[in-house]
Amino acid sequence: MKEHTYLPIGSVVLLNHGRKRVMVYGRKVKANGEEKVYDYLGCLYPEGALNSQDVILFDHSQIQMVYFIGFQDLEEIAFRQVISRKEDTDEQ
Repeated sequence: MKEHTYLPIGSVVLLNHGRKRVMVYGRKVKANGEEKVYDYLGCLYPEGALNSQDVILFDHSQIQMVYFIGFQDLEEIAFRQVISRKEDTDEQ
């Protein structure tokens, strides 16, 4: 069973042992050629993703501190419920 609620797009975090903050801009992402699904796709904050190599894949357990929680509305909340239900089903 998952132990967290996904952060919304636009959230800004510091990863464990990190020196720069990271902004979330994607969730539930596979790296090319890998089977592992990462919780988040991010880029350096405030620079953003300047090219395709500026991608940071990470899991919720790697977050040391949350600086900002991104925009949340009813659509966001509904989406998080969908991915949470899918995770719960996949774990059974």
